[in-house]
Amino acid sequence: MAQSANKEVPQQVGVREFRGNMTGYLRQARLGESFLITSHGEVIAELRPPATHERARRVPGALRGKISVAPDFDTLPVDVLAVMEGDE
Repeated sequence: MAQSANKEVPQQVGVREFRGNMTGYLRQARLGESFLITSHGEVIAELRPPATHERARRVPGALRGKISVAPDFDTLPVDVLAVMEGDE
């Protein structure tokens, strides 16, 4: 599995080579490399990293004050409680 010398021009990789080393190519794509997958000399697919490398970061406390719990959240209805306790 050869490294792409120029990140501007994606390396061409045959389907068999890609299939045999898919994990390695996916790892390289994660690191920013791009590849053109070919079959009989024809480009059939492109493997590249996502357009944005940054994932949305979770911000602790971002939903503070936006979520509320109903006052009866932990109270079971009488009929459900009766079934659970075997008092049908």
